[in-house]
Amino acid sequence: MRLVGFLKDGVRHMGAVEGDQVRDLGTAKEFWVEPKAGATAVGGDVVPLSSVTQAPAVPETSRIFCVGINYHSHAGEAKSVAGLDVPKYPMIFARWQQSLVVDGDAVPVPPKEEGLDWEVELAAVIGARVWEAEEATALDHVFGYTAFNDLSARTKQLLTPQFTLGKNSDRSGPIGPVLVTSDEFGDPSGVRVETRVNGEVMQSGNTKDLIHSVGQIIEFITDTLTLLPGDVIATGTPGGVGVGRDPQVFLHPGDVVEVEVERIGVVRNPIVDRGDLV
Repeated sequence: MRLVGFLKDGVRHMGAVEGDQVRDLGTAKEFWVEPKAGATAVGGDVVPLSSVTQAPAVPETSRIFCVGINYHSHAGEAKSVAGLDVPKYPMIFARWQQSLVVDGDAVPVPPKEEGLDWEVELAAVIGARVWEAEEATALDHVFGYTAFNDLSARTKQLLTPQFTLGKNSDRSGPIGPVLVTSDEFGDPSGVRVETRVNGEVMQSGNTKDLIHSVGQIIEFITDTLTLLPGDVIATGTPGGVGVGRDPQVFLHPGDVVEVEVERIGVVRNPIVDRGDLV
């Protein structure tokens, strides 16, 4: 099943994509109480997908756990740019749900940044409350997968050892274009991921290059805190980021960035000046 979030009377809803239409599955708040049951709900208004205002297909209470330096192909870039070694354990940092946007939304460059950097990622979305997961069965707790662009304000990110501000600039977390349920998506290993800027390929990788697997990440997180339905785990990015290039390349107003994850689709966003936002 392929799902989207959308706004109805100003409230976030979840919908099942049926061809070029979407069937309303109810509010996101209610859906994510028990998403497996919510996905099988019958009835609900059916409207053209093109007629709805899309929203992130997660609850407004979701937490976004990001994993730094989690592709072997990205490890060399991280070492040369930030002096960071290959992590022995998953390097977890957080995003806020308020930074999330969807396919087509404009993303502004913060005024003191040279530009934004791109990071294509496969993201896993948790479907059930889980504590002390084991790697071997951790994927049983994943409801579905989506594509994520961890757009980064590198100047602010690299000023201190803490990533929080550089990873939470306004509207810097494009996610989507759909959430594909685990039964349809299948094994998250061996999945192609790619970033294109103005049509030029900048990143091309495969999740078989992950340093820590999705199962290992879930196990690592859940012996410290409980993951909840709708929580997002962005699993890291392959080599090819702008800051690691010589010369460095960043996204500027007028650019268009696309991230694509196999079996999910493309998230495309224009980059704008802060003053251009309506």
